[in-house]
Amino acid sequence: MTVLLVFVAACWMTVAGYSSGKVTVSCESMLPKHGGHVPSPTPSPYEIIVDKINFNPGDQIKVTLSAPAPLATPFKGFLIEARDAANLNSDAVGTFTLVNPSVSQLLNCGPTQGSAVSHTSADTQVEIQAIWIAPQDAPHSVQFLATVLEDYSVYWAQIPGPIVSQSGVAPPSQLPATTSAGTTTPSKLLEPFSSEGCGRNMSCLRDPVGCDPGSDPRCFFLSFTHMGQTVQFQLSGPAEGYVSFALSFDKWMGNDDVYLCVRNGDLVEISPAYAEGRTHPELEPEGVLTDVAWRLSDGIIQCSFRRNIHIPNNQNRFNLDERFYIFLAHGTADFGVIHRHNRQPLISTKEKVISGMPENLSGSRSPLIIKFHGALMFIAWVTLVSTGIIVARFFKLEWPNTTLFGQKVWFQVHRGLMSLTVLLTCISFTLPFIYRWGWSKRAGAHACLGCVVMVFTILQPLGAVFRPHQGSPRRHIFNWLHFGGGTIIQIMAVAAVFLGMQQQALLLETPLCMGITVGILCWGAMAALLLELHERRLLKWVDKLREDEGGVPFASASVQLQDVLFKKVVLAVYISGNLAFLITLLYLISSV
Repeated sequence: MTVLLVFVAACWMTVAGYSSGKVTVSCESMLPKHGGHVPSPTPSPYEIIVDKINFNPGDQIKVTLSAPAPLATPFKGFLIEARDAANLNSDAVGTFTLVNPSVSQLLNCGPTQGSAVSHTSADTQVEIQAIWIAPQDAPHSVQFLATVLEDYSVYWAQIPGPIVSQSGVAPPSQLPATTSAGTTTPSKLLEPFSSEGCGRNMSCLRDPVGCDPGSDPRCFFLSFTHMGQTVQFQLSGPAEGYVSFALSFDKWMGNDDVYLCVRNGDLVEISPAYAEGRTHPELEPEGVLTDVAWRLSDGIIQCSFRRNIHIPNNQNRFNLDERFYIFLAHGTADFGVIHRHNRQPLISTKEKVISGMPENLSGSRSPLIIKFHGALMFIAWVTLVSTGIIVARFFKLEWPNTTLFGQKVWFQVHRGLMSLTVLLTCISFTLPFIYRWGWSKRAGAHACLGCVVMVFTILQPLGAVFRPHQGSPRRHIFNWLHFGGGTIIQIMAVAAVFLGMQQQALLLETPLCMGITVGILCWGAMAALLLELHERRLLKWVDKLREDEGGVPFASASVQLQDVLFKKVVLAVYISGNLAFLITLLYLISSV
C-alpha cells in the first residue's frame, strides 16, 4: 500500500509540475520535456498575431495566440517568448504583462524577469492574450515564438510568429530557420532486421548472444554501419514501451548520448536525448537524425536512422569516431512517456569506435562486482552454512579418537565453515555499497534484510566466543540460543537470496535459476531428513541389520561401522550434489 501511494504521489507531482505551467526548464529549447515525444511533423493549427509591427523602446504590443476557425483546436499548454529575429537561439527579450492572470502567468526566461508567458493549469483554451513591452536595448527586429500543446503527447515547438521591428528599421528579408527538436518524417519498415552481416558489414550487440531479430522474438539487437560521413543504426527488441541505446565513456549511467524508440499507440517516436546523471533523459532540440524508419510487430519495436559522425556545436551528441561503451535498454511507456527500464541495461564488455571496423560485440546486464556479490552469498549460505550445520548436528560422535589442531574434528570443521561464511558475507556485503557509492535510493527489502543478516552474522560467532564450558548449568541455554539464532539467520539469508535474484543488477528470476536454487535447498533438506531418520533409528534397514546381528545391541562394532559408513556416504553424496548445483548456478551468474 505504501509503495502504491508513493507511486501515485510521484505520478501526480510529475503531471502537476507540467500542468501548472512552471516550465522554466523549457525556456531555452521551448520543448515541454515530455520524455519520449517529439514535436508533431504536421502543420501547426495555431497562429500568433500582433496589433502592430513597428515599435520604439518602451512600447507595448498585444500578442494573441489562438486556434483560428474553422478547426479551432483547443490547447492545454503553451509557452510564448520574443527573441532576436537575427538570432533565434538567443535569450528571450523584453517583458510581458498579463491580460488574464487566471489562465496565464509570467516566467523568468534568462536574466529578464517576466520574459515569457505560460499556462496556469491543464484547462483547455482557444485564445490567449498578453502584452509585450519592448526593452530599452531591444534588437532591431524581434520575432514571437510559441510552443503549444494540444495534449500531453501532441505538440508544436517554436511556432514562428510575426516579426516586429523598431521604427525606421527595415524588417529583415531573410531569417534563420526556426530550430526544432523534430527529426525527418519517419517511414515504415517493410521487413524485420536481420543479423546477417554482423561482424562482416556491420557491428552488432545482441542479447541473447548470436540471436537474429528476424527469427527470434526474444532478441535485443543493435547494429551500426559506417557509411561515408554517417553511421546507420538499427535497433530492435521485444518491449511494451520502448527500446533505446546510449553511448557512454564509462560503464556508469550519466552524461550519455541517448537514442530512444518509443511506442505511442500504433506509432513509434524516434528521438535523440541526453542523460545527465541517473535522471530521465531529456530530448534534444536539434533534428540530427535522417532516414528515420520504424516497425511494430507482435510486441517487437524496431527502428532505424542515420546520423552524421560529427555534429558541430552540439556537446550532447558525441563524435562517432571516438570509443564508447554501449548501453542497450528497454522498458514500459504510457502514451509515449517512458519509465525506468525493466532490467539492467546490456552494457558492452569493451569500448567500441562506432565508425570503426565491423565486429560482433559481447555484453553483460550485470556489473562484475555485483556478480561477485551474488556468487559469494550463494557459496556462503547455500553450501558452507548448510554443510556446517549438518556436521554439527549429526557428526559429533564421529572420529572420537581423532583431533584436528587440538579440537574435535566436527567442531573444527563446523567452526571453519562458519568462519569462512562470516568472512565471505562481510566481503560480499561491502560490494554493493562500493558499486553504488553508498546506499541506493531504490534499496528495497533485499537490501534491508541483507543488513539484518549481516548484523546477526557478526553477533552469532561473537556469542560463541563467550559460550559456557561443557557441563555448565547454563550450557543448554547457550546451545538453544546458538541453534535458534543460527536457524533464524539461515532463514533470513535464504529469503534475502530469493529477493536478490529479482534485483535488476543481477536478475536471476528465470525458471532455471529458480529451479536450481530450490533444488539446492531441497537437496539439503533431504540429506538432513535422511540423517535425522537414521539418528532416530526410524529406517527399516537398521532394524534388519540388528536382526542380522542376532539382536545384539547397537554397541556391536559392526553395526556402529555400518552407521558411520551410512552417515559418511550421505554427507559425501550431499556435498557432491550441492557442489554440482552450486557450480551450475555460478555459471548462470557469470552468463547474465
